[in-house]
Amino acid sequence: MIDVRHTAHDDVVERAEHALSVRLDRTSVVYGESGASEGYRTTAGTWVRLERRNRERAGGQAWIGLEESATIPGVRKPSWFQSATWDDKARGVVWRADEVQLVTAPTVSSLDTALTLPDSWWAGLSSSLDQLAAYSTTRIGMSQQHVTRRITEVFGDGADTTVDEWSTAHTDVHWDNVTTDGYLIDWEDWGRAPRGLDAACLWQASLPVPELAERVRQVFAADLDTRSGKLAMLLQAANAVRAAARLGGPTPLSGPARAAADQLLAEL
Repeated sequence: MIDVRHTAHDDVVERAEHALSVRLDRTSVVYGESGASEGYRTTAGTWVRLERRNRERAGGQAWIGLEESATIPGVRKPSWFQSATWDDKARGVVWRADEVQLVTAPTVSSLDTALTLPDSWWAGLSSSLDQLAAYSTTRIGMSQQHVTRRITEVFGDGADTTVDEWSTAHTDVHWDNVTTDGYLIDWEDWGRAPRGLDAACLWQASLPVPELAERVRQVFAADLDTRSGKLAMLLQAANAVRAAARLGGPTPLSGPARAAADQLLAEL
């Protein structure tokens, strides 16, 4: 698999321009994780995301997640306009280019910035997640099998991990996927998931700052205080503990996650 950060692929960028009838500003490029994707401003005032995948993964739901999210009403997210896909036999990959609304506000990213967000920002995100949760879809964001496997892998089988409420979720709500003006970005993996999963994801990302983690719990108490919400938080705690174990030492998330898990296990 090529790394777009370090591999010449001018022909791919030119083909995306031709397929979408846009001109990309080469100086504006922003690279995604692991060099699998990149994004450009266009001269039309939009944004183009270019991604490569191997052929085996080019037909899954994540491949069309951004496009399918365009049908969800009432959620603050970039509008999707058009896409193009093509097979690159020479490189052994499939490319996808999506043109979407250009969002100029930065992502929140840091916990210090998150602490300064006004009440209106929290209200806007809460409204977006409520609208998303009510949206009907056949997409699967997270399965019962995954919930059970991850929790029992880390904390054993002492708790009943059966999820009793399901709703539609973004599935990856963390501080790098929300902007300072309230947009939710990165829609590849959205779908049905345990109620409260999105709030639990944001809670986990906030754990190094107790004040911020508590703010998340208060804003999304209606979801997180349910049995499903507690399981979602336990799952996110398990993810943090598991990641630290794989790294061979504690992380800023793992200590608070372990402490929170003890309380959640007792409640469940």
